[in-house]
Amino acid sequence: MNLLSRFNGNGWLLLPGSATACLLALAIPGHTGWWPLLFVALIPLLLTATHTTPGRSAWMGFVCGLLYHLTLLYWILIVLGRYGRLPWWISTPALVLLAAYLACFTAAFAFLLSRLAGRYRQRERSVALLIWGAPVLWVGLDYLKSIFLSGFPWMDLGYGLFSQPMLIQAADLGGHNLLTFSLILCNSLLAGILSKERNADRGHNRLAKPLLLLACCFLIGIGGYSVVRYQGVEGSITTAQQAQVAVIQGNIDQAVKWSAAFKEATVSQYLKLSQKVLQNSKTQLVVWPETALPFYPQRDALVGRIFDFTTANNTWLLTGAPLFSITTKTDGSELIRYYNGALLIEPSGKMSGQHAKQHLVPFGEFVPFRKYLPFLEPLVVSIGDFTPGTSMEPLVLGPMKLGMLICYESIFPEISRNTVVRGANLLVNLTNDAWYGKSSAPYQSLSMAVLRAVENRRSLIRAANTGISGFVDPLGRVTAQTAIFTEAALTAQVPMLEQATVFGRYGYRFGAACLLLIPLLCLFFRRRRLA
Repeated sequence: MNLLSRFNGNGWLLLPGSATACLLALAIPGHTGWWPLLFVALIPLLLTATHTTPGRSAWMGFVCGLLYHLTLLYWILIVLGRYGRLPWWISTPALVLLAAYLACFTAAFAFLLSRLAGRYRQRERSVALLIWGAPVLWVGLDYLKSIFLSGFPWMDLGYGLFSQPMLIQAADLGGHNLLTFSLILCNSLLAGILSKERNADRGHNRLAKPLLLLACCFLIGIGGYSVVRYQGVEGSITTAQQAQVAVIQGNIDQAVKWSAAFKEATVSQYLKLSQKVLQNSKTQLVVWPETALPFYPQRDALVGRIFDFTTANNTWLLTGAPLFSITTKTDGSELIRYYNGALLIEPSGKMSGQHAKQHLVPFGEFVPFRKYLPFLEPLVVSIGDFTPGTSMEPLVLGPMKLGMLICYESIFPEISRNTVVRGANLLVNLTNDAWYGKSSAPYQSLSMAVLRAVENRRSLIRAANTGISGFVDPLGRVTAQTAIFTEAALTAQVPMLEQATVFGRYGYRFGAACLLLIPLLCLFFRRRRLA
């Protein structure tokens, strides 16, 4: 008798679900970061789901997802409580509700896997359904999570490999979703080897053998491609045109950042750090983080100090700043829109270009259904209610074409891809991770930005208010980075590659293709059962 059938009720499902959640938590950056666990972490979940009914599998998946996301997103309490000034009895349920929402995707994965590949109640299923079904289901649901309700694809499993450049080069084929697919395939292949398959259904066995071999070849091919591609891109980096860039980390306390009494001190801090780094280098571009200017530069005289700085040092400056536009309506009234933006200032002391953030943070930069949720108003009081930008064009200064990623836009692959398609040869991520406090979130945010560099084969420049600031080359190597909550100024030569990638042309559709396959798989196997 199968050991799993000896248990009654759903309580025992806490064990495999919790085991997978714990292994994933240990593997993800920001905690211990033991990335090799990603290759085996899902085995308890996979084995149990294939030997348990769909309903129980869904319960196990939900438990797993809930525990994992509570450990992954605990920093939500810092964002809502410390800086959003919400009481614990609101911020704690908000964290639990977000974790529960994300856990529904894990529950759906376990449910569907049990339906497609389950062998509960003496059902016959080829082990190949587990091995290939699991990665398709997982990545397809990851993609759905990234687009549903504005999307929240925080720390998909492929990002866990960010610190191993030799393993992530295939991202220029299918993005970070392809890395996740490969990790799940490795887990399911090992689970399939551990799982006993009955010999009665020889048709299933005949199908399983070539599909098992195909899975092995796929993983070997991805690994081999990564090694070869690493060597090829490394050669391109050495011959590419270089730009001298400095990033400034002001380490401005979020509690006083928007206080009018401190705005002049904030500007002085950034000017002091910038002047220091310019004394010993031929820097072409200085980059300040998101909302480094805690005022609207279009109507504040303090911006004159910044113009004087760029003129005196003959350098370009890119800085985050709130922006606004005024439109006259047909009735003669004025419509004012506010943006979380970036401002490019040229050496002559003029505004050369600006960019508005496209993907705003729900409940941080705008409040959905605002009039129905008045208790969430403190989250946006200090920064206003922003309008999303629409332009994907890079900001241009000489040979540098800057593709802008403001704040958590770096976790959405399509934003980086869209600006690269329009000619960007550098990616710039301006962010303010002070909201996260001294938690794991800044490290996780950096890990996701690394994959944007690899997918598009572009250097990535990252300026963060409190860290982590630094530089990522087109191979995904973090060539320099700061500590969190420290003042810092870094300078580096960054290569400007122009080559297109498979990801940019077609591979960005990989996650969507997996999502499309899910209903097709369900329909196919439903017809087989009815036949």
